[in-house]
Amino acid sequence: MKNINILIPTYNRAEALAVTLTGLCYQTYKDFDVIIADQSDEYILSMSTPLHTAIRLLESKGHSVQLIRNLPRKGMAHQRQFLLDNSKAPYSLFLDDDLILESYVVEIMHRTLKEEECGFVGCAVIGLSYKDDVRPNQQHIEFWETKVIPEVVVPGSKEWKRYELHNAANILHVQDNYQIVPSYPKCYKIAWVGGCVMYDTQKLLDVGGFDFWKQLPENHCGEDVLAQLRVMKKHGGCGVLLSGVYHQELTTTVPDRKVNAPEYLEI
Repeated sequence: MKNINILIPTYNRAEALAVTLTGLCYQTYKDFDVIIADQSDEYILSMSTPLHTAIRLLESKGHSVQLIRNLPRKGMAHQRQFLLDNSKAPYSLFLDDDLILESYVVEIMHRTLKEEECGFVGCAVIGLSYKDDVRPNQQHIEFWETKVIPEVVVPGSKEWKRYELHNAANILHVQDNYQIVPSYPKCYKIAWVGGCVMYDTQKLLDVGGFDFWKQLPENHCGEDVLAQLRVMKKHGGCGVLLSGVYHQELTTTVPDRKVNAPEYLEI
């Protein structure tokens, strides 16, 4: 068994997923396997030659790749719980299917999570189309000066405003300003992190994982946020710089966002 399972939910994004998997082929940290939960229309993934080339390349480098159908669709929280149920590794990295990772990302996340002994570590996603859109009013950052400890963050609190740091390309500008490099990562305080989050698997299970899917309507969003807030409350969680995670900036596959999990259920 590998030390990390990289868990990827996917829906009708064969080409984007191929790009994401290709980025995983060249990670400096090697002790991981990949599990993909597929809810795509029939034949979308099976007919993608680029995707299966990326899978074969990962396998040639010693990484197992499981591609598992998870139907019928019951919402993103159920999809994430399905992945978590299939993860037996000590660490579980939830990764969206439309991201590109620099080679150091998995190594930095794993090292930080081990050193901080908290519940999760996230690398915020950068939208490179906003590279020249500098927003100083959204770039306040609070670094952890001690080890990461539990925090209670709820919608509407002053801590909730931290989410602005993850808008557009703010993280890119901040880490450039502080001249942060992969060999000296820095932890910072967050409201939540979207897209690329590594959990201590047992600590995520301690708070119930994503089992709250049964309490949500099928169309919902924010399930990843709710899970993070619950883990952060009990075990702590943080963001880490240097982030080297880039969004492919595709249209969301979750267009109905009226039910936001952290506002719908108790944290």
